[in-house]
Formats: sequence, C-alpha cells, structure tokens
Amino acid sequence: MSQSRDIRAAPREHDSEDIQQFAEEIRRFVRAELIPAEALVEEEDRIPQRIIQAMKQLGLFGMTIPESYGGLGFSMYEEVRIVFELCFAAPAFRSAVGSNNGIGSLGILIDGTEEQKRRYLPKIASGDLIASFCLTEPDAGSDAAAISTTAVRHGDCYRINGTKRFITNAPEAGLYTVFARTGPKESGADGISAFLVERSAPGISVGPPNKKMGLRGSHTADVIFEDCRVPLDALVGTKEGVGFKTAMKTLDHARLHMAAVAVGMSARLIDEGVRYTKERKQFGRPIAQFQLIQGMLADCETEAFAARAMVERTARAKDAGERITKESACCKYFATEALGRIADRVLQMHGGYGYIREYPVERLYRDARLLRLFEGTSQIQQIVIAREMVRDGK
Repeated sequence: MSQSRDIRAAPREHDSEDIQQFAEEIRRFVRAELIPAEALVEEEDRIPQRIIQAMKQLGLFGMTIPESYGGLGFSMYEEVRIVFELCFAAPAFRSAVGSNNGIGSLGILIDGTEEQKRRYLPKIASGDLIASFCLTEPDAGSDAAAISTTAVRHGDCYRINGTKRFITNAPEAGLYTVFARTGPKESGADGISAFLVERSAPGISVGPPNKKMGLRGSHTADVIFEDCRVPLDALVGTKEGVGFKTAMKTLDHARLHMAAVAVGMSARLIDEGVRYTKERKQFGRPIAQFQLIQGMLADCETEAFAARAMVERTARAKDAGERITKESACCKYFATEALGRIADRVLQMHGGYGYIREYPVERLYRDARLLRLFEGTSQIQQIVIAREMVRDGK
C-alpha cells in the first residue's frame, strides 16, 4: 500500500487536490486490501486486525472529528467522497469506522462539554477507542421517544437500568452514548438524557452478537444495564432532559452518510454486473449485447448517478450551513431503495450463479437489504420528508 500525504496536517478547508489524492489512496487500499479480504471476513465473521490497523493509520476512524481533537476534520462533502470509495468494498469495513465518525462521536461534538471532548475524541479519532450509540430498545425502535431505560440520580452518581438492542459495534466498544429517561414517562422526549458510559462501568454487560442475514464482520448486540453506576459528569453536556434533542441533531448527518454508503455499494454492484455480462456468453455472444440486459444495466447506472448527485448536492448544502432535514431524508430514502433495486437486477443478470456464493453478488445482495432499515426505515424517511414539506408550506 502506497503512502498518502498526511492530510491531518492540512488546513480545516482542505485543498481539493489533497482530498482527491486521499480518495485515490482509499480506492487503491480498497482494491488491494479490502476486496481480497471479503471472503475471509464472510467466513470468519471478523475483520483481520491488520486491516483495522491499516484503517487507523489512514485516519479513517477520525474523518469527521476536528483536527484540534486529533481527527481529519473533513467537511460533509469530503466525508461522502471517501465513503463512496470505501463502500466499494463490503460494508462491514465501513461499519468498523462508522460509529466513530457518526453517531458515536457526534453527540459529544454537538452537546458535550469541553472536558468530555478532550477526554474522548482524540482516542475515538485514532481508533483506539470504539464509540457506540445506545438508543434503540426491544420496544422502542422507530418511536425512539418511547424508550424506557432509566437513569436515576443517587448522590454522586446515576444508576442506569434497561436494555438496548441492535447496537452496532457493541462487542468492540469501549464507550457507549446511552439514552435514558431521567424524567417521568409522561414527559416524553423532554425526559430523556444522554450519558457517556465507559465499558468498565459496573453493571454493564453485552449480549452475544446477533446472527444477522448479512453484514458479517460487523457486530451488533444487546447492551444491558443493571444498576449501572456512572458519575454525574457522564451526563452529556450540563443539563438533563436534552438527550433526545442531541440524538435528533445527529440524524441529518447519519442519513446523508448512509446514503453515501448506498452510492458506494451501488457502484460495486454495477461493476460486478458489467464485468459478468461481458464475460458470460449465451447463444454465442456476451449477454451484455442483449437489449434486455442493457436495459437493466442502464436502469442501474441511471439510479446510481441520481443518488450520487443528490448526496453530493446535499452535502455541499450542509457545509454551507443550510438546514437539510428534508433533503437528507430524501437522499437516504432514494439511495437505499435504489440500491435494493440495483442489487436485485445485478443478481438477476447473474442468473443461477447469482444465487450461489461463487460470486460476490449473493453476499452484496444480503448486505444491501439492511440499508433500508437502519438509521431510520424507508417509511420513517417518507414521514420526515412529508412532515418537512407541510412545515415548509410546499
């Protein structure tokens, strides 16, 4: 693997040439290191430590964290550019760094105290500390305001009780941002606070990894809190009752990031489809010459192009300080639904071979299905989009 320029030394507004060089470095890394390791990750359900170490050296765990805290300080546009490249490989690799760049660190950045930022962000940026986000519960998914985990103050500490479900990177995490009810249930979202809970805290345990349909190598599990005691300064910020607002502030970023993941995966699937249809011969010629196959390829390319354009435009709007709640939901909805259609078409192009594990499309098809579920289902995105339209009077 060739050496890239140390972009961490670059100014906050990175030169476009620096970002282009870094994107090209990630492209080479993906093809030389990540794609060849996909079969091993699928078989062993783990990412080799040498690859984790390489991603640390590239700075991929701290793309979104400001340079003053040891990260790369990428803008939203710069981030999605790198995610496009990274997600040409199996999405498990992106998942390894995803929570550190998103929901695992954004709450600290947005609402944390300066002491909390100094304590945690440099370790998160280096990848020495994996950060996880504990919001979803067995009975609170899309209705996140219905969480029932409680945090009760006792003298110089809070005691947290409850179970969090589908928590990405839970088995590897050393820090959990935990959302718990500090106010009465009838207070709804206004009674929810956020806490930074270290893995070493007494009363915390992590369940066995979930056995998922896809995304092997990326682990989710329950995180259980039984009289888990945390100090008063574990509260994110200085006020109780603003935790739900903290969670919601991260969503525009998270939805746009996930749309970028879908764009990268779409590019990989299309690449697999083009190569296969040029090589596979029926009736004496490559099937890429058949018009019905060409129609499917054209549909895939058109949808992927539209998704990428949406993501890039919205990322630039976010960097310009515009409110992008509606636009980020549009991106997440369209890009992940388009990915599902692209995956289905490419598998169809492979015929029977698409249903067996000899070709990566079988695995990519399973991996793609998740993106329409997490960071808000497609149906939640529809609700957000329509709500914003009505609010804006459009």
